[in-house]
Amino acid sequence: MNQDFLSPVKEAALSHLLLSSPYCLGNTIRIHTSEEGFPELNDVKLAIFGVEEDRNSENNFGCGDNLYFIRRKFYELFPGEWQGEIADLGNVLKGNTVADTYFAVSEIIKDLLKQNIIPIILGGGQDITYVNYRAYDSLEQTINITAVDSRFDLGSLEDELTSQSYLSKIIMQKPNNLFNYSNVGYQTYFNSQGEIELLDSLFFDTCRLGKAKELEIIEPAFRNADLVSIDIGAVRQSEAPANNNASPNGFYGEEICAIARYAGISDKVSSFGIYEYNSKYDNNHQTASLIAQMIWYFIEGVNFRVKDYPFSGKENYQKFTVLLEDDDPLVFYKSNKTGRWWMEINILSDNKYKRHALIPCTYKDYTEATKQIIPERWFKAMQKMM
Repeated sequence: MNQDFLSPVKEAALSHLLLSSPYCLGNTIRIHTSEEGFPELNDVKLAIFGVEEDRNSENNFGCGDNLYFIRRKFYELFPGEWQGEIADLGNVLKGNTVADTYFAVSEIIKDLLKQNIIPIILGGGQDITYVNYRAYDSLEQTINITAVDSRFDLGSLEDELTSQSYLSKIIMQKPNNLFNYSNVGYQTYFNSQGEIELLDSLFFDTCRLGKAKELEIIEPAFRNADLVSIDIGAVRQSEAPANNNASPNGFYGEEICAIARYAGISDKVSSFGIYEYNSKYDNNHQTASLIAQMIWYFIEGVNFRVKDYPFSGKENYQKFTVLLEDDDPLVFYKSNKTGRWWMEINILSDNKYKRHALIPCTYKDYTEATKQIIPERWFKAMQKMM
């Protein structure tokens, strides 16, 4: 890994550790410091790094500053019964140009993915999601993105890349390795009807805030994701004020922590980012505390992964075949370990979408199929493969 891209964690985040418990996270994880240097990455399972880039963040300049507030709150927490090491690699400073920052972030993520280390990215603007997506190009596979956001951040292809236009770049620019995009928690009044109809025509998954609060409904969106991006503005302003685009409506703190755990527990999620934290709007470091707890829940989820994706061995699953009147039968699998459900998509063995042949779903999808109602998730996946 090119360590020159990363600056050490600020002393302001470390100074209080001498008075902290030896068992807290700040005294048990590997930290990039000026005194100790860059940490060894052997046996590291998760690596945190910050991005101090705000120049393409819409109406939220200053995000990415003072990330040490989040670290101080995170370091104070105590780990669970976790396996594998955690490292804090420090921050990517602003480059001479935004493109320089993007290059550094992309190279870091590529290196971590190659080492099977899950990056936890602290932004910075949510435009970093595009950079994260591009880091997967070297894997030469289609990927799924799940974004927790009140807005789609679609913009138009003519717009410059910003925190509110990155999605159009992901959809349109080549190489196009996106298979599915899911938005969790959008608020209709922040998105035009044209944008809503466009995402629907692309057979992407969207879930309004009111429906997303029924958390079990959105769990499959995270189980199916490779990359998860959270705009802290998706949390209501009273819970997380540190965002100039915050809204009175949004997720509660316990809901966004449950969502972070869903992302962690997914066998597929290999990168996780939280963006748009702006310390100058924070109240008593409340948002910093919430983000620290979100990171804690994500790590907790990773440590509870059970590898129950059915391709790992179908003998541990119950198979259910639903006969449809005018179509091929639908095949469902239920994990004996967790009770989670999948639907099977029939595709050719040499199809580039082979890794999407099993679509995470819910028990409700199965019961609807038994009533001759084709699940929306199955229909959309089939349309994208045609």
